[in-house]
Amino acid sequence: MYRENYINSLRAEMVAMVRENLTPVAKAYGYSDVSLESTIKWRPMVLILGNYSSGKSTLINEFLGADIQAVGQAPTDDSFTIITYDDETESTDPVHVTQERDGKFLLNDPDYPFEILKKHGQRFAAHFRLKKVNSPFLKNLALIDTPGMLDSITERDRGYNYQEVIGDLSQLADLVLVLFDPHKAGTVRESHTSVRETITTRTFEDRVLFVLNRIDECASLTDLLQVYGTLCWNLSQITGRKDIPTILLTYSSRAAKNTVPCEDHQGFLSNLENQRQKLKNAVLEAPRYRLDNLAAFVETHAERLDHLLEALYTYRKRLKRFTFRCSAIGLLVSLIAGMAAVVAGASAGILGGLYDPMAMGAGAGAAILFMIFWIIGPMRYLKSVFHRNYLKNMDRLISLDTQTRRDSWLAVKNLAFRYLKKTNGKFSLSAVRQQYNTVHHIFIQGTRDIRKALNEIANIKPGDDLPDDLSENLVSNIAENPADRKNSGAPPLPEQIPPSGP
Repeated sequence: MYRENYINSLRAEMVAMVRENLTPVAKAYGYSDVSLESTIKWRPMVLILGNYSSGKSTLINEFLGADIQAVGQAPTDDSFTIITYDDETESTDPVHVTQERDGKFLLNDPDYPFEILKKHGQRFAAHFRLKKVNSPFLKNLALIDTPGMLDSITERDRGYNYQEVIGDLSQLADLVLVLFDPHKAGTVRESHTSVRETITTRTFEDRVLFVLNRIDECASLTDLLQVYGTLCWNLSQITGRKDIPTILLTYSSRAAKNTVPCEDHQGFLSNLENQRQKLKNAVLEAPRYRLDNLAAFVETHAERLDHLLEALYTYRKRLKRFTFRCSAIGLLVSLIAGMAAVVAGASAGILGGLYDPMAMGAGAGAAILFMIFWIIGPMRYLKSVFHRNYLKNMDRLISLDTQTRRDSWLAVKNLAFRYLKKTNGKFSLSAVRQQYNTVHHIFIQGTRDIRKALNEIANIKPGDDLPDDLSENLVSNIAENPADRKNSGAPPLPEQIPPSGP
């Protein structure tokens, strides 16, 4: 098996792991409305964001080697455009758009990972489309062009929540390019919100790359340095970081042909060709990021679902113990009430002696009546108090001894609250325990096997044969289920979650 085939096998195993083990749990508890694997089964994607006239479409045309996207100084395109490769065309044909489809097709075709965008409504669907292009640049990835970000635009103006769409696409993408141009090295309101709030909460920081585009429009090197310094200062204010993020410099050689050259202008541009190539290489390496991103995807969702189920399991176990204690108290009080009824009846002469059958029957009846009263009255009230107390303090359900656990719990805390409130705490303990063991296995052992496989891949050069023991054993171990693990003699998974507080 060659390296490329092994990578494809590993990707397939991770998708299958999510589909068979995480998606059923995610849907059952409202963690996701769509199948989790639907967002990771397609090809690698690069999301391109930026202010209007920052050169997004021009940069895309430069990558593809043809005028695929409309360009202009004013906003020219208000659509989200998925640009992907058309496998059915001849490679010798000139680069061109071979097929276009609308948003309804994209949102409803199961072959594409955009079902999660349905929630943004018909207005968004009208501004969502697909272009298939026969450019070799797209053979292993897809590009996502976006509407330019503006200063005074609102959700009402667009008809859909732009930031929410950007957030969902950022979560899907393997690389996010944020473009700026020399004329707006500062940031407009939408780009400020996107960089400061949306992107940072929906993807990892190492997937975001800042780009100063259209540098060929700077009149001199001094002009370029002033623009670069302004952008650095603005980004440091937006990101809140003391260190300035990496900013790549680029321009379109196709568009630069239309500018008037000067000696100083040509001098600094020729010295920045390495920056342009670095940006292109970063985009072309999106498929390499894909496996790491898939591993992070599995780890993140497995951890969050693990903590969600841990909280529900803990609640149900404590409710079971609480119910047992209440029942025991009720039974004890009922027996005392029954005995008191017998003694009172015997003392009043209504019943015979303490061991008279009629007295015994009367005592048993009194005990049963009191137990029924206890169950439908005080016990129900005490359980409702128990339920309300945990709803008020959900953090008691899970150990929060590390920042990682606190961050993961914060992501699912409201889901656990809504599920407990909706079910009133009445759900199957055995079902939750079984689901927890499955997800916990993925979180602890499955993700460890994935990282081991990725480390092995990193040490193998493209085209090399894989070691037989690796190719035959490692991939199959990733999706190993808990039952197989138990039969193999591996350490068992926990049957009961350790106590995490009273």
